[in-house]
Amino acid sequence: MRKKLVPTIIFSMITALGILYILSNNSVQVITYFPLDELTSYENAATSLDINSENKSTYAIDWTSQSKSEQEIYLRQDVSVLYVNGKLIGIRSKWEQNTDTIRLNQQLQYNVDAYWEAISYHHGEIHHPEDSIRSIQQMTSDQLYVYKRGDNGVQSFRIPKTKQEEFKKEKLDKERKQQLLKHWQGLTSHFSIDTTQYDMIPLTELYKYEESLPGLSKEASAKVIGQLWEGLYKNYIIPITDSENVTSYIPLLLMDKEKTHLYVLFELNGEKEQLIQKISTN
Repeated sequence: MRKKLVPTIIFSMITALGILYILSNNSVQVITYFPLDELTSYENAATSLDINSENKSTYAIDWTSQSKSEQEIYLRQDVSVLYVNGKLIGIRSKWEQNTDTIRLNQQLQYNVDAYWEAISYHHGEIHHPEDSIRSIQQMTSDQLYVYKRGDNGVQSFRIPKTKQEEFKKEKLDKERKQQLLKHWQGLTSHFSIDTTQYDMIPLTELYKYEESLPGLSKEASAKVIGQLWEGLYKNYIIPITDSENVTSYIPLLLMDKEKTHLYVLFELNGEKEQLIQKISTN
């Protein structure tokens, strides 16, 4: 099934392991992209993954996303998504009015070696006089390798410092890459896409392009990213909260090298989806 969404792009983010962390508020809100405000920004924003506790059979990951704007603004909305070994395990989202700070936190129990990846989108909506609306946005992320080490309990690292950590990183990266490449190749083949004509960006690596997407200016990149998360929040994160036992891997963003459009490919419970966003460089 092919869908065309203009001007927004949407991603699929559904838990693969039966653990789903949903919206913090009962009322449904949406993220709406507006041109960026040049006078307001974030004082700080961060996403973190840390080992919280452990025993002989399991360990706990403390997953936190937080942001603080320079001043209280009309509407603050943050969303964070978490993957383990390439599969989505959690979604957290929160909105508040007339505030400068949002904090999301969740602790997850797990019991095997894993590569954890979290990416967050921090958004604010600013209402100026004469009905002028602007926004602020920022992406943050964190990654963590976790493995069991016999009687020494659980070890974690971001950058390997020992030969054993290098071995564990190589093993986990290889398994994750094989799984994701097989998944993505099935999607690109199904939709007959020539990947040589596109820049390929996994969702979990989108934060690397916050300053500039391939071939786009900073201003154009900000617009594409803002519309991307608008579609993500409205069309997937909210509906997924009503779903159970849903399986998904990291979605793949394919950006046309001619900068006319981009695709988002993902599979949801065996159903392959192709979403389209037109790119405007104006």
